[in-house]
Amino acid sequence: MTLPVLAIALGDPAGIGPELALKAALHPRTRGLCRPILVGDPGVIAIHAAGAGIDARLVEHASAEHAAAAPGTVDVLPRQHFAPGEFALSSVTAQNGRAALDSASAAIAAARAGQVHAVLAAPMNQTAIAAAGIAFDGYPTFVARECGMAEEDVFLMLCFDTTRIVHITLHVPVARALQLLTRDRITAAILAADNALKRLGIPRPRIAVGGLNPHAGEGGLFGTEDDTITTPAIAAAREAGADVDGPFGADTMFHKPGYDAFTVMLHDQGHIAAKMVAAHRTAGLTIGAPVLFSSVAHGSGHDIAGRGQANPTAMIEAVARLCGAG
Repeated sequence: MTLPVLAIALGDPAGIGPELALKAALHPRTRGLCRPILVGDPGVIAIHAAGAGIDARLVEHASAEHAAAAPGTVDVLPRQHFAPGEFALSSVTAQNGRAALDSASAAIAAARAGQVHAVLAAPMNQTAIAAAGIAFDGYPTFVARECGMAEEDVFLMLCFDTTRIVHITLHVPVARALQLLTRDRITAAILAADNALKRLGIPRPRIAVGGLNPHAGEGGLFGTEDDTITTPAIAAAREAGADVDGPFGADTMFHKPGYDAFTVMLHDQGHIAAKMVAAHRTAGLTIGAPVLFSSVAHGSGHDIAGRGQANPTAMIEAVARLCGAG
């Protein structure tokens, strides 16, 4: 059986992203699930390999589909971001920000062209991207733009162990989030989760939806939005074929057994749960787009870049999840 090709974008080149990408690509679990190919500057990859004591030959390809995952090698889809001697580890620069998004863009393009099964992105650095003058509020909206979609049609699913948390709103002020929480958007998020879970190998996913208000409004005592917006949205998703229940109180929902995903209304409802339990094992999956795109949820680690100390656990778990084994 031919294994699928997985594109791994380097993230911020001056952080731990390239080291994580190398370690994940060479890990036996990864090699048993897919043919990984790194997307980024080969010179940067070589610098990180030397810093981490990784002895592997880089094999460059003009097209990602040619990745072979031969023993002792790392396949690379090259992007030229730096001239010789121009790159500096641990630096935070506009050029690094542009490089991070260029590698992600090239990986997404390969997925859209059918050359790779999915895309995994190493951590980027928001400050470097901002220095480049690029509007960026997270990978989900970036993926939407790269795929020619409306930003509101994609959502973030945080994943760790067997837990998956879908966010209906993300990096927006709470006042704006309340405006975005319409029946149609909630229904769309539930259906996007249902489709993504099926693509990840769960044939009949069960989804729980948390309420906006404390105790999902407690029958109107703590707000009416869950009665007038959330409940009808759930009903619409159910009519469209999703196996979905709720709204539940967001504080107790995660203890309910038997669900393949939990849906939350606000950023902190999901992120606090994930980072309390699995801060270094959590990955983000962008859902609702035609491209399967995942990224790890921790930072770019500029303080330990080039030292061989980066922990690839979250990256390897993300690989397994994208390949239907996590």
